[in-house]
Amino acid sequence: MQTLVECVPNFSEGRDKSKVDAIVEAMKMDGVYLLDREMDADHNRCVITLVGDGDAIQEAAIRGVGKAAELIDLNVHSGAHPRMGAADVVPFIPIDGVTVEDCVAIANHVGKEIWKRYQIPVYLYESAARIPERQGLENIRRGQFEGIRAEIATNPARRPDIGEPRVHPTAGATVVGARKFLIAYNVFLNTPDVDIAKKIAKAVRFSSGGLRFVKGAGFLVRGQAQVSMNLTDFEQTPIHRVFEIVKREAARYGVMPVSSEIVGLIPKKALEDAAEWFLQVENFDSSLILENRLAAVMGGKMAVGGLRAGVESFVEQLAAPTATPGGGSASAAAGAMAAGLATMVSSMSRGKKAYLQYESQLSAAIAALTPLREELKVAIDADAESYNSVMKAYKAAKSAADEKSGEAMIEAALKQATAIPLSVAEKAHQISQLAKSLEPIMNPNMKSDLTTAAALATAAITGALANVEINLASIKDQAFANQVRQRTSKIRS
Repeated sequence: MQTLVECVPNFSEGRDKSKVDAIVEAMKMDGVYLLDREMDADHNRCVITLVGDGDAIQEAAIRGVGKAAELIDLNVHSGAHPRMGAADVVPFIPIDGVTVEDCVAIANHVGKEIWKRYQIPVYLYESAARIPERQGLENIRRGQFEGIRAEIATNPARRPDIGEPRVHPTAGATVVGARKFLIAYNVFLNTPDVDIAKKIAKAVRFSSGGLRFVKGAGFLVRGQAQVSMNLTDFEQTPIHRVFEIVKREAARYGVMPVSSEIVGLIPKKALEDAAEWFLQVENFDSSLILENRLAAVMGGKMAVGGLRAGVESFVEQLAAPTATPGGGSASAAAGAMAAGLATMVSSMSRGKKAYLQYESQLSAAIAALTPLREELKVAIDADAESYNSVMKAYKAAKSAADEKSGEAMIEAALKQATAIPLSVAEKAHQISQLAKSLEPIMNPNMKSDLTTAAALATAAITGALANVEINLASIKDQAFANQVRQRTSKIRS
């Protein structure tokens, strides 16, 4: 499976378009795609957003750093945004088929190559940090290029993670790291008083007592005071909450936000969450959005490529080194597919002249198979969630008031984790019986489809019952266990 990694290098050039063009050109290569480029003359900084295969994007980032070192001289650079390198910061973000730990490995490789090829020292930050204090970019960049240049050789705390303790004479030093998706979000105020922006930034950022996943500073940009922020975990500290806090703090100084901007890209979910909050929509979920619903519906009706994408995603989740989804979810999926195939066989036989005498039986089969298919689709996630609930119960039991209440929590979770695969097995058994009833009344040209449906139903039963038994082995309530075994014996007979 191809891996997708995002890289968002920030370069200390936001005024000379030809230089930015040259840097972007240097990063072009097969397997890497340019998603966005932002230039800001006041900050004198550009932000490039790339996505690509893990191997290709590493080389693209390295080449971009090298080209920036050729073109940018920090000795004559000035701008509102703090900087310490021509290529100032190069973060890697996991998107698909890759973890943060994988991005840490990428960051280390890229850092070593930057020093080896260009003699630019490298600091590692966020998840790639080797020193706890360097998780925060602001700690590494303190004093900017000039401060680091003065201290790198004499202050052990400023020694780079990769390379010798000396800055590149014009390109400075580069920070490379791995992190979750970050939203660069700026709010403009209706005042040129930058001190107000700085006070608001101090109130909102985590390092001075503000919101947990917010970093912030105040700048003067285009004649307006700007609260410039990085949101490092938008799911835990959503963008709408940040805006409201900035608005509230601004009111204390008699000013207000007049606009805001997003630098680079933003996940769709962040905007969906903001829309839900500001509009106060009852019972909102993302499926209410037209484009999301269309994507979901069309995804089920597309040609082979679209179908493969959905199946491939689930298969790769099964292959991942995590406990869920596991055999229970796979069993539910097999049962749902069995129901789907049996429904197709019934639907393509019903209405044909040769099978009019079986019209009522085929209709009855479709009516029975449809809810079974939908319930088994739900069980795919439900099985994984029940396993997670068992793990949470074991953890919670350790801090329970007494041993008995802890055991009760575990027992309840285990019973739920047993009930779901038992239900899957029973539904798959019904599908198996329906498939057998279709054999003499269906179009014989579809025999292979019905055979596949029967085999999938059998696999679902076998897998689900195995999950039932493994849970029963840990359940102490023998009356419950006996009831479950009575139901499983009917399936096996």
